[in-house]
Amino acid sequence: MSWTLFVDESGQDQRHSPYEVLAGVAIEDKKVWPLICQISDAQKQFFGMRLFEAYGAEAKATKLLKKKVYQHAAQMEPFNNEDRRRLTKEILENGEDVSRERLTALAQAKLAYCEFVLDLARRHGAKVFATMVPQDSPRPPNGEDMRKDYVFFLERYYHFLNQMPNDPAGFLVFDELDKTACHVLLGQISRYFQKTQNGRTRSRLIVPEPFFVHSDLTSLVQLADLVAYIISWGVRMSRMPATTRPELDPLAALVKRMRYHHTTEGGHAVWGIKEIRDLR
Repeated sequence: MSWTLFVDESGQDQRHSPYEVLAGVAIEDKKVWPLICQISDAQKQFFGMRLFEAYGAEAKATKLLKKKVYQHAAQMEPFNNEDRRRLTKEILENGEDVSRERLTALAQAKLAYCEFVLDLARRHGAKVFATMVPQDSPRPPNGEDMRKDYVFFLERYYHFLNQMPNDPAGFLVFDELDKTACHVLLGQISRYFQKTQNGRTRSRLIVPEPFFVHSDLTSLVQLADLVAYIISWGVRMSRMPATTRPELDPLAALVKRMRYHHTTEGGHAVWGIKEIRDLR
């Protein structure tokens, strides 16, 4: 048995998002392909086509869940499934032929799809891991060492694997955005697993060389993108002052239901989503 952690980020531009989020969705090996197939089926069910066919690129969470989508979805009563799919397919096939009905149906389809896919992942036993870094957090100069948020992120993933029976292997799949940045991250991860004591211990279960994929071709990295966005804008733990977008509360609740949780022998609760206020 093995698990794969599909990883993406949100708020890395340090401009609009309240938190910089590194998020991963872990899926057991035997459930990866069934989940991918059901996500594909869900896109046809809600949109009448695959989203890549509609946009020619990844359907980012910023497109699916931006505030305007909620405004458009609320401007008319909810459509039934058949009418919503028909109107959505019409506007996706011909974006110049816009009507109030079609725009509303598309927005309603986006929100229904996101909720369905998150619950689908939950029913497949997905586990969520994430770090949240406030945008004004002190940061170290760029260097050879892996950032503190990545260290905590991999630590939680390792503890999850270590608590599973039969010592399953853990794979890492990252979104490839820039080849140079991928090489930098690859070197940092390699040095962490080979040069540090904690890294060498955790390499017993986590395969130290990650895979880099194009997110527009990889459904489960798109799922990680969705989770990262919802965490940045909708999930807060105690003593986290940044406000949320209340309309995201139902989706945030689904994400929180999937987060890794463990209670130590001493009664201490360890959660898969952690705020890190200082990256130095």
